[in-house]
Order: sequence, then structure tokens, then C-alpha cells
Amino acid sequence: MGSSAAVQHVKVAVIGSGFGGLGAAVRLREEGVTDFVVLERAESVGGTWRDNSYPGCACDVPSHLYSFSFAPNPDWPRTFSGQPEIRAYLERIVDRFQLRAYLRFNHTVSGARWDNETARWEIDTNQGRYSAQVLVSATGPLSDPSVPDVPGIADFPGEIFHSAQWNHDYDLTGKRVAVIGTGASAIQIVPVIQPKVGKLVLFQRTPPWVMNRMDRDITSVERFVYRHVPAIQRALRGALWLLREYQVGAFVKRPALLKAPEALALQNLKRAVKDPALRAKLTPGYRFGCKRVLLSNTYYPALAQPNAEVVAAGLKEVEGSTLVAADGSEHEVDVIVFSTGFHVTDMPVADHITGSAGTTLAQEWVAGMEALRGTTVRGFPNLLFVIGPNTGLGNSSMVLMIESQLNYLADYLRKLDASGAAALDVTASAQRRWNDEVQRRMARTVWKTGGCRSWYLDADGNNTVLWPGTTAHFRRETRHVDLHEYDLIHAPVAAPVHV
Repeated sequence: MGSSAAVQHVKVAVIGSGFGGLGAAVRLREEGVTDFVVLERAESVGGTWRDNSYPGCACDVPSHLYSFSFAPNPDWPRTFSGQPEIRAYLERIVDRFQLRAYLRFNHTVSGARWDNETARWEIDTNQGRYSAQVLVSATGPLSDPSVPDVPGIADFPGEIFHSAQWNHDYDLTGKRVAVIGTGASAIQIVPVIQPKVGKLVLFQRTPPWVMNRMDRDITSVERFVYRHVPAIQRALRGALWLLREYQVGAFVKRPALLKAPEALALQNLKRAVKDPALRAKLTPGYRFGCKRVLLSNTYYPALAQPNAEVVAAGLKEVEGSTLVAADGSEHEVDVIVFSTGFHVTDMPVADHITGSAGTTLAQEWVAGMEALRGTTVRGFPNLLFVIGPNTGLGNSSMVLMIESQLNYLADYLRKLDASGAAALDVTASAQRRWNDEVQRRMARTVWKTGGCRSWYLDADGNNTVLWPGTTAHFRRETRHVDLHEYDLIHAPVAAPVHV
């Protein structure tokens, strides 16, 4: 690394300040650890809820479940919160738990390398170097936009942006706009921009299953009750959680049970779209739940409007301002909005983290991501993930999974200190056993058997993103660190320094 610049030493370095990174910071302080930093490449906290500010951006998990258990918010304005409210909630977490002193904004991590000689992580950022005994990667799976490399795109004369990098200075009024993709962001963007654009062309490779969104304002009376009788809000959160836990069985073990919600979704489509040709384009040809089920009351009605057109094919190439679809149809537009998701199964942070053998995480994961309990990886001592491989959810709140991994982080630090070792490294057999079991349980889930290609699957068709079980099961599996699953690494004794 060669730089003579001073290196700042800390016990723990956390990368990212979304739900995962801020949760880690709160938990570290709770454990009595104050020697840590949170490295954040942007200039404010919030992660995906800071970056995604596109029109209509909101959460598809109920507000009362999409918040930390240790910091309930009695003042959510709606049953499903919008991006501004969630971002504001995370800013309040920073102040409430006095985290500002630990945050290092505009710090982009360009590399982190495990040093076998010092048994520490050496971390390079654009603002200097750090070293840490423990590295926590909380970069999240929805942090790096994925933009397809479409032939001819570089010569498109109009405006282009990704949903996570929305250009708020550009006025879409009267413009011909192409939206590429039909995932969770597209179905929120389409209804908001459709009334103002001249023409909306939606490129759809696969139609999503769409359910009604049971969204409403939370009344001031309800908010008053939650503020003054917190037990009622806790009970509501518990009920929302239980309902989702109950649904997991259908996704994971008995996909045949998904026929009932499938029928409801088809009814929803039939009610909103009267044109049989359009309805046929919007009818999924795979099992409900195989891809993420989306929630919207306005998506279908927007597509049924005269200025909207659904192209049932992906974008093949761009010729000037003409977009050519895979079905050969041509569409002239002024703006391209890529609503094409993120690098999920090929986490970009993996290219920047180098383990004890001198190989990067991306090289280790060339055959697919895997980690013990979704958190630690063989050959990368004292590296812990928050939202690691196979910790994602298809139907519940990621905050529940984050808090489980924070339990594991807390116990990891306690066991590490008690062991007298400098570091812990997962044994190959423990990691293998865990991942074989995860993939064995994955085999019968709807995500593998439902007949679709989704962003949950990597290039080899393996689901390295989702957890094939309930959040309660994951909570049990991450409550304690079992030292039998780890090799203890002792720091070499430093030679005396003669001045």
C-alpha cells in the first residue's frame, strides 16, 4: 500500500450507513464498543433510502414492521411509508443514538486487505487509510445500480438515467419516455409519470404478479395511541410479523398453496385492464411468488391509459433515438429510464475485499456467494456481513434479518475478546455444511420451482440471495456464535522495537 500517510486504527470499521450500518453502530455502542468508524461514500446516511428518490418511491413492507425493534416510530404517516419518511427516520436514529461522531462521510472504500502479519484489516479510502481488527460490510444488496450494456446506447441523443439515480432537474412533461424493466421501482414510477408524459413505452421481459396495496393514512388518533401506549404499537408489529411468518410456508415448502393469492391477483388484473390483448401481455406465465410479488393499485390503470404502451419484450438495441425491442418493434423516445435493479448476486464490494490467501471475495465467490449463517466467510477472518448471502426475504421486513445479524455480530465480538485470539476464521467444513443445507432447503421453494428467472438467481441458477425459512428460524440460528465453527487466529508476537 506504500503510503506514508497516518493510518487510523479502530477496533471495528463499518462500511455503509443504511439500515445495516446504522444498526451496527447502535449495537456496537450498546456493547460498550466506542472505538469504531462508519465509512460512508455519500454525504448523508440512508443507503438505498437516500439514493432511490424516484417519483413514487415507497416501501412495500408495512411501516410498523420496517423499523428497528429498539426504535419504534409512533408517527409513521401511512401504513406503507414513502422514501422521504424512511430516510428521515434513519436521520433521527443518528441523532437519537448519538452516532454522528462515528460517521465518516464522503469516504469511498477502494480496498480492504487482511494483513496476516498484524491480524488486522487494512482499509484504503479516498480520504486516508484505516486499520481495523473487525470489518463489518453493511453495503447492502441494493446499492449499486445495474444498467444493461445495450448496443448503441452511447449514441442515444436524449436523456438517460437509472431509477436509483433519478434526474430531478429534467422535466418529463410531454416527453416520450421509455421505462426499461417491470420490477418494484418501475411499478411505482409508471403511475406517477404516466399522467404527465406525452407517451410512455414500458419494455417488459416478464410481467410481474401485482397485488392490491392496502395503503392508507394513519390517523392522528392512532398515532396518539402509539405514542402514549407503546404496547399497542408493539402488538400491531407482532401481528404483522406473524402474518408474514405464516405466509413463508407457502413460498418455501408448499408452493401449491399460492393458488389462492394467484387467483386474487388475476382478478385484480381483470378488473383494472379491460383490453384482452393488453391483459394477455400483463398475465404472468409462472407461479405466483417466483419473482417478488409487487403491490400497487395504480400500475394496471396507468398502463390502460391511451398514452401508455406495453412492449412484451426486452430492449435489444438503440439506433439514434429509436429503441429496438427483442420482438423487432421500434419506438422513438426522448428519455430512457432504466428500472433494471441492482448488482445483487455479484456484490461490487466483493471486488475490493482481499482475504488471508491474497484472493478477493469476488474470486472466492466465482461459483456463487456463500457465507456461514449469511455473515462470515472462510479465508476472510473478522469480516462480518450485515445482509450477506442468503439473508434476503421475499415477503417480510429486512430489518428483522438485520437485527438477527447484529445479534450475531455482538456475540462474535464478545467471544472474540473472551477467546484471547486476534481473529476468528470460519472452518471450511462449517461453511460447506451450512450452505449445503440452505441450498437443500431452497430446492423445493417457489423461487426455484416456479418457472421464472429472477434477480434472486445467479448466473448458474442458484438462489444465493434469499433465506429459505422464517425470520424466527434465522433469529435462532444467529443468536450465538459457536466457536467450534471457527479456527482461532493468534496475532504473531511483535519483535521488541529498539529505538
